[in-house]
Amino acid sequence: MTSLPGPPGLLDALKDDLTFPLAWGTSPVRDLARWRRAARAAVEDALLVPAEPALPYDPVHVPGPEGDGYARESVTVTLTRRTRARGVLLTPHGTGPFPAVLLLHDHGSRFDIGKEKCVRPWYDDTRLASAEEWAARHFDGRFPGDELARRGHVVLCLDALGWGERGPLVYEEQQALASTLYQLGSSLAGLHAREDQRAAAFLAGLDRVDARRVAAVGWSMGGFRAWQTAALSDHVTAAASVCWMTGLKQLLVPGNNTLRGQSAFHMLHPGLARHLDLPDVASVAAPKPMLFLHGERDPHFPADGVRAAYDRLRTVWRAWDAEERLRLEVWPGRGHTFDSPMQDETYAWLDSVLHS
Repeated sequence: MTSLPGPPGLLDALKDDLTFPLAWGTSPVRDLARWRRAARAAVEDALLVPAEPALPYDPVHVPGPEGDGYARESVTVTLTRRTRARGVLLTPHGTGPFPAVLLLHDHGSRFDIGKEKCVRPWYDDTRLASAEEWAARHFDGRFPGDELARRGHVVLCLDALGWGERGPLVYEEQQALASTLYQLGSSLAGLHAREDQRAAAFLAGLDRVDARRVAAVGWSMGGFRAWQTAALSDHVTAAASVCWMTGLKQLLVPGNNTLRGQSAFHMLHPGLARHLDLPDVASVAAPKPMLFLHGERDPHFPADGVRAAYDRLRTVWRAWDAEERLRLEVWPGRGHTFDSPMQDETYAWLDSVLHS
């Protein structure tokens, strides 16, 4: 296969037409603060799901057994007028307020677990078995949420729609779910974005949390969600994204997973590419501290796309005179993973930006 699917040449031509006119450096707006407001407004419009900042969270907390140096609890919160989500909340022992991490789970085509991919479940033996298998496959057997709590962070991780207790979806149902939401004037990716935005605000508002030190962290689709939330939420003050950053044109190549029309819908905002490239959206977060890690052999993100994205990110942070706040790394020999060395790098970076 040498071209994109569909009528010969049509999609390739449309791809060539993309110029990303609202991107920094292309946009006629030369004031960084004004550019950021305009770019964020374009993203907000593409979500299709309205913001509801005054909506009460109505949280329900249920204590769990003590962890290793931290308290566990389940928490259920209202995220939109139509959705509530259950998650886990971990709080370090000691005297707060603490730095905090909004931990965002991946896609992975595995829907029976969501938050359990990131935090070891204590409430369901079946999910525990699935979670341990997932952690062994992708995280060297470690649960990032538990690691972060042991290191002094409040951690919140919620199920996204379709995963864990809000699912499970079946792989082939994703397109139908997204299509139905579009027909209802809504958006699956927009709903995820709004829910993550609300989750960040809820976390930052907890008495136990230092609202000046709240990071969004994720791997794979969770990495996409992390930089997206940093771009859309003033409550997020830093973000770490592992294995999800690329230029859009380099992503839309024959054989890439995003063209299958299933998992892509969780990250697809209709019409946004007419205005901004993917790294342009992430750059709305500048000049916040941001970490992007990528595996050199990651099959989902071609190397040329990662290089193009990193160049665009670097340009914006440099314009803010804040290049030292942006760390861009490609790990030799790594694939689509968040193994122990990559985790340790991320945790050390978080310490440097949240504990300083």
